[in-house]
Amino acid sequence: MNAQRLRTLFLTGLLVGGASLAAAQPGSAQQRYDQQIARCNDGTLPAPAREACVRAAGNLLDRAEGGPPPAAAVTSRDGRATVVAPEGTVPSSGGADARPSRDGRAIVVPSAESTTTAPR
Repeated sequence: MNAQRLRTLFLTGLLVGGASLAAAQPGSAQQRYDQQIARCNDGTLPAPAREACVRAAGNLLDRAEGGPPPAAAVTSRDGRATVVAPEGTVPSSGGADARPSRDGRAIVVPSAESTTTAPR
């Protein structure tokens, strides 16, 4: 069998296994996702197959929960950029804490989730 057929067979088995797992176990979708991720990361799959396994597990979780959150376009606070992120994402500080990188080739903007106030 060639590599493409093996991948297709693996992904088909994963999807069928995930669907039967969803039907067989009364646990939550998140628990099934966690179990599938553990199987993906058990060290038996090469990197491309492992990545496909993780994507398939995420797709199953999204379907079980009604799909991924819709994307929303948000303009940055300084008005210079439009950021497309899942709805409900907290925007970054918008440049208030921006500083140049050590080599001067980039501007570093801390995320809204970062709460540390390290000296600069």
